[in-house]
Amino acid sequence: MEEFKVVTADGRSLSAAAWGDRHGAPVFLIHGTPGSRLGQLPEERRLYRLNLRVITYDRPGYGRSDRHSGRRVSDAAEDVRAIADHIGLDRFGVVGRSGGGPHALACAALLPTRVARAAALVSLAPRDADGLSWYQGMTESNISAYSAGEQSLDLLVPLLMARVHDIRTDPRKLIAALRHELTAADLSVIADPGVRSSLTRNYAEALRSGGEGWIDDLVAFLQPWGFDLSAISCPVELWHGEDDVFSPVEHTVWLASRIPTSRLRIQSKAAHFHAWRELLDILCRVALDPAQETAG
Repeated sequence: MEEFKVVTADGRSLSAAAWGDRHGAPVFLIHGTPGSRLGQLPEERRLYRLNLRVITYDRPGYGRSDRHSGRRVSDAAEDVRAIADHIGLDRFGVVGRSGGGPHALACAALLPTRVARAAALVSLAPRDADGLSWYQGMTESNISAYSAGEQSLDLLVPLLMARVHDIRTDPRKLIAALRHELTAADLSVIADPGVRSSLTRNYAEALRSGGEGWIDDLVAFLQPWGFDLSAISCPVELWHGEDDVFSPVEHTVWLASRIPTSRLRIQSKAAHFHAWRELLDILCRVALDPAQETAG
């Protein structure tokens, strides 16, 4: 793993990392909410074996990246562009899981000459999604946070900062707090000690300097995303577990109806954290050079 800093055009510092084969097929993996550059990656030796180069970064306000107050989902495209320029990548794939899903789609829409393929796993749809009952099927902890965000920052900030305090004291508390809301499918995934260890490391790094990134993510999801989903021209893979209660499956069904190049896969008896088990295969497919795919 190679860690590095990138300075954006507006002077912010982004903390990023590259994993696996330095000369492998490149793909960005955009973390969830909350999350960090260290979170929920396949074992690096497997990335080497598959000739993959996975690039991760802390979204603004998370981990070691400077905050970008008032950011929109669309702003992720310029941050990814800056990182790609820094390490000399012209073309690459982009994968986003959970809260990273909308940001991956922003890259696909706004960097059409750079993003060869994209994927969004267990993503949210825009808050203003026409015809979607946005909160239906969503767990109470998410409803309370997003509802507070829709009313005012004065309600959202104390709610999230209380959670941040507990997680910074002991990162395992977030997993413990979620247990009563997890489906049987998700409980089977986090029963794996390796998954729990990865989640704990991810949350600890995400909130090392506070909860600003988490707050800004939620506010950004509730605002217009700043790009047109129908403008995406590269192939997009959409994956969702049917029993997800954090980002209900209807969100991805809605996305599929608006992205003309999308391929939708809904998995039965799977939920939110099951995306972890699908991630390596999806990274391989998205990182695959389209020219190689045609030749093969």
